[in-house]
Amino acid sequence: MDSSRIRIVLVQPSHPGNIGAVARAMGNMGLQKLYLVAPKDYPSPEAIARAAAAVSVLDRATVCAHLDDAIGDCRWVVGTSARPRAIEWPEMTPRAAMAQAAAESARHEVAIVFGRESSGLSNSELDRCDILVRVPVVAEFASLNLAAAVLILAYELRLAYTAAGVTELAAVSGSATAEQVQHFYEHLEVVLGEIGFLTAKPPVKLMRKLKALFRRSRLSTEDINILRGILTAVQQPRVRRQQLPPDP
Repeated sequence: MDSSRIRIVLVQPSHPGNIGAVARAMGNMGLQKLYLVAPKDYPSPEAIARAAAAVSVLDRATVCAHLDDAIGDCRWVVGTSARPRAIEWPEMTPRAAMAQAAAESARHEVAIVFGRESSGLSNSELDRCDILVRVPVVAEFASLNLAAAVLILAYELRLAYTAAGVTELAAVSGSATAEQVQHFYEHLEVVLGEIGFLTAKPPVKLMRKLKALFRRSRLSTEDINILRGILTAVQQPRVRRQQLPPDP
């Protein structure tokens, strides 16, 4: 199993003990790359104590200020959630998602993102992800401990790496990075605002639906370049008109 392109990302973990327990779960399953986004209390002796023999995972951990810093260079980003959402995101089972993650990691960086212990990932954070994964627990008790959630997906990932035939799954060649996709969405929102298509303030719901539309096609770097070229072409006549002197 080569986990060098798989990273576990924890968004604003509030308890250092959970960070240590996640490191231990990662060590159990052969994962080494841990990213912490704005942790409340880290580094911490409690995290080290809970990590047990997986202190090396903590030693290598990368601390980031923002989620985009943790996933910007990734080309396959898995978001996790314990609750259904009003907006529909592409969704896969843990087993299918981790099988795809194993295939994707043969070519490029992959991130598996976990949210806050109290509230999980926000909708805007899920917007940064390619797919959504929910562990199929009973509805009456849907919340999982953070380390338990990481362990479940890490176990499925390990199964995927060791299962016969997993290499038959194809990674998308030339898929765009999370940073490239996010810059496209920002460019799209600006242009749609300029042409008067976006009327709501802020246009969150419509933009989220548009992102879902593009997400279904798994944008490549070439796709992003074409789409942003179109957006720039839409902007250019407006810029030229604004630069013309007024009629005499």
